[in-house]
Amino acid sequence: MGVLTSEAVVLRTWPFQEADLVVSLFTRDYGRLRAVAKSALKSRKRFGGALEPMTVARAWFAERPGQELGRLDQLEIIRSPLAAPVDQARMTVLSFFAEVLDEALPERDPQETVFRLAVSVLEQTRAAESDFVQPWMALTYFQLWMTRLMGLLPDVARCTTCGEPLKAGEASFNNFSDGLFCELHYNGVSSVLSADSWNLAQRMLRAPVSAFAAEPWPRRRAQDLRRFTLQSLERHLERKLRSAEALARLSG
Repeated sequence: MGVLTSEAVVLRTWPFQEADLVVSLFTRDYGRLRAVAKSALKSRKRFGGALEPMTVARAWFAERPGQELGRLDQLEIIRSPLAAPVDQARMTVLSFFAEVLDEALPERDPQETVFRLAVSVLEQTRAAESDFVQPWMALTYFQLWMTRLMGLLPDVARCTTCGEPLKAGEASFNNFSDGLFCELHYNGVSSVLSADSWNLAQRMLRAPVSAFAAEPWPRRRAQDLRRFTLQSLERHLERKLRSAEALARLSG
């Protein structure tokens, strides 16, 4: 049983046996996997603060043939979300990232593009220190791109039903279908996506997350875009995300 190593993002942990923890990791080279951190509850020396959700670390672990759980030997922190002060909004956004990645990604399937997305939005969330860099920007970007990378987001510039070009302020969405719809295919349960959100979605699909860091991001900006992408994610996962409910209460 050889030891493997990879850059990884810690997603979540839960108790296992007496003093162990099961750790869900999203690794760059091996995809999402679960491993046991021996005595992690008894001694903090081996792992320290590296087991906090959304910590980026270098992981050393061993796979166990025929067993679902591997063995986690060491985590060396590369970037910690706790390196700077974290308020409730940022902590809840980090919890949302972790829950989506843990629920949406298949096991042991490397997803390089998703890994780069996670690291890039984490950097923007960690850097949120001023009125012009808020966690809502990173959250919006993450939701939009996760929806796209999971194959749940048809061309946002065209109506999903007829393929006609959409116009700002006229695109609509509903909780029963993927994609956006023109005025002709609007139905009574649809919501209209604001012109700003529609234009923003097209910009975000063409540019890195850092390109939006200097823009003002009050909490209400792109709320409808986040609602649209959240509906797609939850419809695919076939359940409500608890962190999304916490975000809704926070934003209420």
